[in-house]
Amino acid sequence: MIDARLRPLRTRLLTALFAVVQTVLGIAAAQAADHPPFVFTGIPDQDERRLIERFGKVASYLEAKLGVPVRYIPVKNYPAAVTAFTNGQVQLAWFGGFTGVQARRAASGARAIAQGAEDATFKTYLIANVRTGLVPSKEFPKAIAGKTFTFGARTSTSGRLMPEHFIRQAFPGQTPDQVFSRVGYSGDHSRTIQLVQSGAFEVGAVDYTVWDLETKAGKVDASAVSVIWESPTYPDYQWTVRGDVDTVYGAGFTERLTAALVAIEDPAILEPFGRSKFVPVTDTAYDPLIAVAKSTGLLD
Repeated sequence: MIDARLRPLRTRLLTALFAVVQTVLGIAAAQAADHPPFVFTGIPDQDERRLIERFGKVASYLEAKLGVPVRYIPVKNYPAAVTAFTNGQVQLAWFGGFTGVQARRAASGARAIAQGAEDATFKTYLIANVRTGLVPSKEFPKAIAGKTFTFGARTSTSGRLMPEHFIRQAFPGQTPDQVFSRVGYSGDHSRTIQLVQSGAFEVGAVDYTVWDLETKAGKVDASAVSVIWESPTYPDYQWTVRGDVDTVYGAGFTERLTAALVAIEDPAILEPFGRSKFVPVTDTAYDPLIAVAKSTGLLD
């Protein structure tokens, strides 16, 4: 029992403590209110459910680390992601290698700050419907000529840019339209797998991490579709940030953002990306993609 004589003192102490807490919370809220929400997006490279799972967790993590409201907004396609970034609708984006190049060329001061550890040596899988009779090969499978073929999105690095580059190398002087009986663009890697698995297209090009994630999720029917070729490696996905974020969110914000991304260790955040961790990166890592994009006519 508290001595009756001490109760007034206890009440005053609790009141003072409550006032301090309220003041601290008020200051924190005011500081957060000084800045607009930090908004980011990502290319829609697979099904929407997986994107929401992936980026929702990133938003919660960054908000706790950076001390500003963080929002993820979805976009309909790859060009929309680039447009949202260059127009300033978003300050950060998870881009593919080529879309990152496009965005940084269009937004002065933008730069790549982090990539997945796997993105320095990324690769494309060529997959085929089993009814084609195509089997796995270490050499480029030239027997795909004459088949129906689907790329992913038109500006996808792993789903279009690099596979087209390898196809042109295998069939000198020919475009994909000349190599295949019909060429399509699925829009995303999950859809590519579905189209080849169903037989709508005989062969397709897919991001190997999406293939692995869809396989683990039980969405790949091994009796209907299989990997027939694994490409040489190339640089791919990265986080790219606008050049004006330090002006809006304070000096050093880009460095704090980079550090927060690199510090992610939670498997619940990393696994939906198919990444083991994020590591720092600079724009120069993607110079090889510029050369390929120019050689295939996708970049001036």
